[in-house]
Amino acid sequence: MSQEELFEIVQTFVRLGINKIRLTGGEPLIKKNFAEILSFLAQQNVDLNITTNGILLDQYWDELEAAKIETLNISLDSLIEEKFNKISRRSFYSRIYQNIFTAIEKGFKVKLNVVLIKEENDDEIIDFIDLTRNHDLNVRFIEFMPFDGNNWDRSKTVSEKSILETAKEEYPNRLSNLESGPNSTSHNYKIDGFKGTFGIISTVTNPFCDGCNRLRLTADGKIKNCLFSNNETDILSALRSKENIIPFIEQAVSSKKKKLAGISSFDIDEKIKNRSMTTIGG
Repeated sequence: MSQEELFEIVQTFVRLGINKIRLTGGEPLIKKNFAEILSFLAQQNVDLNITTNGILLDQYWDELEAAKIETLNISLDSLIEEKFNKISRRSFYSRIYQNIFTAIEKGFKVKLNVVLIKEENDDEIIDFIDLTRNHDLNVRFIEFMPFDGNNWDRSKTVSEKSILETAKEEYPNRLSNLESGPNSTSHNYKIDGFKGTFGIISTVTNPFCDGCNRLRLTADGKIKNCLFSNNETDILSALRSKENIIPFIEQAVSSKKKKLAGISSFDIDEKIKNRSMTTIGG
């Protein structure tokens, strides 16, 4: 999508009642003219949020504050620099870590996204929760999910049950269950006496499909009505053909399956064909 096409599509969604937009990736901060896009979206009377790898945040503090961004979702899969560099295949740990705490100091609500993989970083669950002891942030543990190119293995998934058992063992009688909003993707918890909270996004072991109201617009102008859907609705081609894109949006919404794009079980459908997460948008 060109910038102008993106703007036109966004305005159509807003007219239809969309009231929350999240810029995600890949990495949104490397997008050409990101500041212009952010400024435009800030004028659309929507709740605007960003998911980022955190590397370039320090270049955009003024623009983020001007756009009245309140929440930043930042990805960080390990608190050990060497391990993080191996997982992320980049070496920006110190910069990302500094940007996370600068964001907190500046008053942003920070959600730390941690994809847990058994025998890779699940030994850091308590270390991540301990970050919430003195810092007002929300650590979100995300179950390992099947996408193209990520070598998904069901046995590598760290379940919600396992995470909670680890937390209860470390903090006996101090784990509180927090109320989640009607469309929340995470089950949220707090250790009594800690400033922050943690949540679990349990797509594999305990899906939240009944409350999901999300649509994803890919960079090439396709609507995915579920993270795992192979059926995509091409609205960019319709827009370029001067067609009314509203019927295409309505069709995408009405065809949304009750659960996981119709997948009966991850155990049965391990060879799910899907885009890579970087081309879908988290």
